[in-house]
Formats: sequence, structure tokens, C-alpha cells
Amino acid sequence: MLRSSFYLSAIIFACGLLLAAPLSVGAQQSDAAAPVVIQPGAPGHPSRKLPSSTTANLPPLSQAEVEFMQGMIMHHAQAVEMTALISSHTENKNLRTLSARISRSQQDEIKFMKRWLAARGEPLSLPMAAMEGMGMPHHAAVLMPGMLTPEQMEALREAQGAEFEHLFLTGMIQHHNGALTMVKDLFDTAGAGQDAELFDFATDADNTQRAEIRIMQSMLEKTIPEEKQ
Repeated sequence: MLRSSFYLSAIIFACGLLLAAPLSVGAQQSDAAAPVVIQPGAPGHPSRKLPSSTTANLPPLSQAEVEFMQGMIMHHAQAVEMTALISSHTENKNLRTLSARISRSQQDEIKFMKRWLAARGEPLSLPMAAMEGMGMPHHAAVLMPGMLTPEQMEALREAQGAEFEHLFLTGMIQHHNGALTMVKDLFDTAGAGQDAELFDFATDADNTQRAEIRIMQSMLEKTIPEEKQ
């Protein structure tokens, strides 16, 4: 009798394991299938995982924020164009290193700004009417603060060696100062700069370009004696 009871208990226990197994596997499959929401970080910041229940609710949109991003894409594009001249116009290793860093960071930031605008259904470039509304005449509407004029860009392309280095450094300092002006104008606009991603991006861009201006000013000072000789 005891042996029969033992066998009966063993059978019941085994059946319980068989019934529980599919439930356990099903639970694991359900967990594995749960969606993972990734929030891309601003340039220089890592992405982070969000709960699967997260919904894509964007903060209220400011037109000044949209125009800042559109204008900064154009602004960064010229800086990338300037750095592309380095390899064929100077052998200065320090300037080559600096320009490579500027090029990489600004291209990464262009990608971020395009994603930011696309996520909000906004065009990637400023309409002509909007640029004229900023007080820029029609013929100068393509230039944002600090951007080099066509004449300055042509002079940069034609220069070589020490002359190129001087024009590049003075031009990029002018260019970076223009970006600082754009960031200041954004934060001075009521209701603008509230978007968290944009705030982080604009603050990082401001800090980075201030640091790069100091580096370029130091490099520029070292080129002046050479020009006087």
C-alpha cells in the first residue's frame, strides 16, 4: 500500500511538471517578444532604453526651435566644406587634427538635427520666406550668422600653405562665433529651448565651439610671426 501511494504521488508530480513546462516556456517567449524602446542620445551622449509602455509624445513645438535646427544644418554644412580643403591645402598636422575633429562632430550633429526635424514632420531646410523674415536680404538669405561669403570661400580655395592656414583659422573662428550667436538667439526667444534633446544639443554645441575657438586663436597667434618674416 505504501509503495502504491509512493508511485501515485510520483506520477502526479511528473504530470505537474509536464503541465508547468509549456507555461514557463510561453512566459519566456512573451518576455523575449516584449518591444524595446531606444531613445537616441544627442551627440556625445549614449542612447538609453525606455519602458515598453513608453509612447512617442513629443513636447510642444516652437517655431524658433525648428528654424534654429534648419539654419544650423546649413551652417554646419559650410564648416564641413571648409574642412574638406585641409588635406590638399596644408601640411600642418595640428590643423589637420583639429579640422578632422570639427568635421566628424559637425557631420554627426547634422545627422542628429535631421532626425530631430524628421521626427516632427518638419522640412530639413529653411523656406526662403522665413530667412527673409529674419531681416536678411534676398541675395544674402543663404547665409546664417558667421558663415563665410562666397568671396571668402573662393579666397580659401585659392590659398595654399601659411596663407590658407591663416584664412582657415580666421574664417572658422568667425564661423564658430556665428554658431554661438545662433544658440544665444535661440535661448533668448521666449518659449524656445524647452525641448530636452535640443537643449542638450545646443548647450553641447556652444561649449564645444567655445573650446575650439580658444584652440584656433592660440594656433592663429603662432602663425602671425611667420607671416611677418
